[in-house]
Amino acid sequence: MFTSTVEMFKPDKMGSTFFFIDMDYGSKASGVDGMNHTYWEIARSFKAWQTSNFEPRVEFNGGFGRGQYKDADGNTVQFNYSINSAWLLGIQYTFATKDFTKTLTLQANYKYINDKNNTAFQLTAVWGFHFFDKKLSLTGFADWWREDNIFEENTTNFVFLTEPQIWWNAMEHFSLGGEFEMSNNFANNEGFMLNPTIAVKWIL
Repeated sequence: MFTSTVEMFKPDKMGSTFFFIDMDYGSKASGVDGMNHTYWEIARSFKAWQTSNFEPRVEFNGGFGRGQYKDADGNTVQFNYSINSAWLLGIQYTFATKDFTKTLTLQANYKYINDKNNTAFQLTAVWGFHFFDKKLSLTGFADWWREDNIFEENTTNFVFLTEPQIWWNAMEHFSLGGEFEMSNNFANNEGFMLNPTIAVKWIL
């Protein structure tokens, strides 16, 4: 499956803004040509105290998709679906070296999942480590949150997702690399799943 991602992180005097949009194309599971799945997150942190690394934050997650299947008569039936929107409200703390070549942000959030979990939580770690004059970058995140999911015979209450990435920054604006998406009870898949990727990145 091919995925395109647009993302932005922009710090300012009042805090920082981050968003990303993932668009998936032509997966075998969906049976749909073209874009079949879109997911996005947008988050804003606020510098409540200029001398502190603690920042209150708010975040929104959501998405939608489409697929198709064969009914009992062999007819192709297309359908649309939406991902349960989620609101997060919490606080984060950032560790960073003076030159910001190594950063680690830890987050604790209250999480509201629309039509699913009114009271949940999410713990998140986000990291970025740059080596060899920023030629090699190790980045990524790990999320663990409460969400009730019902599979064929089992009900699970927690989801884990991590996406460690490695990038070789060949030029100022161009990078080669990939990520290992590792999850447990995520995206309608019960238990552990590993999805390796290869990728290219253009930085404006």
